[in-house]
Amino acid sequence: MTKLIGLSGSLRQASYNTALLRSAAGMMPEGSELVVETIRGIPLYDADLEAEGIPERVTALKDVIAAADGLLLVTPEYNNSIPGVFKNAIDWLSRPDADIKRVFGNKPVAVIGASPGGFGTILSQNAWLPVLRTLKADFWSGGRLMVSRAGTVFNQDGTLADQKIEDQLRKFLEGFVAFARAARQGAPATRA
Repeated sequence: MTKLIGLSGSLRQASYNTALLRSAAGMMPEGSELVVETIRGIPLYDADLEAEGIPERVTALKDVIAAADGLLLVTPEYNNSIPGVFKNAIDWLSRPDADIKRVFGNKPVAVIGASPGGFGTILSQNAWLPVLRTLKADFWSGGRLMVSRAGTVFNQDGTLADQKIEDQLRKFLEGFVAFARAARQGAPATRA
């Protein structure tokens, strides 16, 4: 079983990105699962707080990510970049520095996102690239999914209403799962 962890970068209850993550969890390829986790409960990063010890919520999330075969980041786009709350969570997950290799080192990671605007989350997804390089994650660039005009793509209950987006998401997940499986088995993985 290939196990992925999925994180939405939004705390909003009716978040399009959380809805996209839940949809992804419901259409995983056979022999794989996507466990939806949350960044809720992670405090603002503060080195003084870190000196007192890593918060329990951060430690728990680091452990599930480290044990998984891959990580799917589902990112909103705020002010043409990464949402602060999402970046804050990743900053905490990379503390202390000695844990970066265990949590992110060579971990297959993919990024998707949804936005009410017309450009999807292209700028936010691009802004994640230097962060993921710094963490030495194994970024999968074999597919892109940027859901634009998200208000027209989801039903009121948060389920996908657009068959084209559903098909694109399914294809994206198949590619990323294959990449994560190849990485787990030590085989050369196809990045593009």
